Amino acid sequence: MDAVTLEQVTKRYDSFDAVSSLSFGIKEGSVFGLLGPNGAGKTTTLRMIVHILLPDEGSVRVFGQPLSERAQDLIGYLPEERGLYRRMRVLEVLRFLGALKGLPEAEAERRAIEWLERLGLANRMNDEVNDLSRGMQQKIQFIAAIIHKPPLVILDEPFTGLDPVNAQVVKDVMLELRKDGATIILSTHRMDQVEQMCDSICLMNKGHKILDGDLKAIKKSYGTNTVRVEFVGNPAFIQLPDVVERVNSFGEMVELRLRPGADAQQILRSAVDHRVEIRRFELIEPPLNDIFIEKVSGRDA
Repeated sequence: MDAVTLEQVTKRYDSFDAVSSLSFGIKEGSVFGLLGPNGAGKTTTLRMIVHILLPDEGSVRVFGQPLSERAQDLIGYLPEERGLYRRMRVLEVLRFLGALKGLPEAEAERRAIEWLERLGLANRMNDEVNDLSRGMQQKIQFIAAIIHKPPLVILDEPFTGLDPVNAQVVKDVMLELRKDGATIILSTHRMDQVEQMCDSICLMNKGHKILDGDLKAIKKSYGTNTVRVEFVGNPAFIQLPDVVERVNSFGEMVELRLRPGADAQQILRSAVDHRVEIRRFELIEPPLNDIFIEKVSGRDA
């Protein structure tokens, strides 16, 4: 059974379609990436899944159930914007939000303390939310989303405000939730996190679905048409307009998208001609970031 099913879902505001005829299914126990540029309709879609907004057309089902208050209890939701009571103390707000999801207050407090200790915030449990940094508030909101152990966890930009160490901690918790059987919907601009974590994706643009499916299959369909090169020397050797379609440069490491039919060996020959030392040279599937840019900009694969 799919954890979430959308069938021909449309949400409009006056004459503007924020989401248009959107359909997809999310397998139970998977990590699903909902992607797109700003204004694509991602947050509107998430809000329809959690029953904050109702679709004007189409249907949304969660674990086979239509949208309802009971279905909401199956969901943990971390919104992109802050949703905490800023003048409440940390432990107090987590206990309150846990109780709203049906937990006895004592159990909500026990779980809150356990999570605060794990995420390095035990010493701040009696502070007001307003006194915490942005990253700390994000971790509190993350705890609030999972404190009732929901089978469906929806995370809208969960890494916002987090430094690399805390982003890794949150990612580890997400993968642990998935291992325990939870289904996770992840909306983020961090393509590296999507590639590391997601089983399948849906890419939206201007309210429409433009790509969806198994992530590995999507990347495989593009073929190994990208060359990753680490080098020491003059980068002029990659200036091969008949061979290289697009360049992503990271200093002395570049990713080169090949033109159709181009021979990657020409890049090596150019490096030799320019007396460049090649430390790494490999053909790879295109990074998801390249696929994202290509699809959103409308370029053909």
